Amino acid sequence: GLRLLKTLGLGLIVITNQSALGRGFLKKEKLDSIHHRMNELLESNGITVDGIYVCPHTPEDSCMCRKPQTGLIDQAGKDFDLDPTACVVIGDKESDIELGRRIGAITILVRTGYGADVAKRGSVEPNYVVDGLWDAALVVQNLITKKERLSDVGAKH
Repeated sequence: GLRLLKTLGLGLIVITNQSALGRGFLKKEKLDSIHHRMNELLESNGITVDGIYVCPHTPEDSCMCRKPQTGLIDQAGKDFDLDPTACVVIGDKESDIELGRRIGAITILVRTGYGADVAKRGSVEPNYVVDGLWDAALVVQNLITKKERLSDVGAKH
């Protein structure tokens, strides 16, 4: 799925809440090594991630960078000169979908990880619900094939 998204000319940015840092369960160096290994594995399959943005705070910290707050995507937007409304947010949690809705992006809930439970609860309204990342990439490909601007599609849904 990630490879397909890259072949479509899209960038890949990871935005992740990691409260284990704020709670002291995980050191930043360990998280950095996890991300380094993830990037190695992806690169060995021809996939590059353009950026990883991490919120280290706990939910109780009430920061502006913890999803669904938009602080990290705002920073990524500045770093990559991207229009958030031309983005697609793919995730398996309510906070992922809510983040996407707040920035006017297309949202895709994957049923992997926590996604199946989120879909059952109906606690958020994504633009699309799919089984996994491959299916999410196919949705994006279909939108691009229709020659619709992603920002226009997000506004419609």
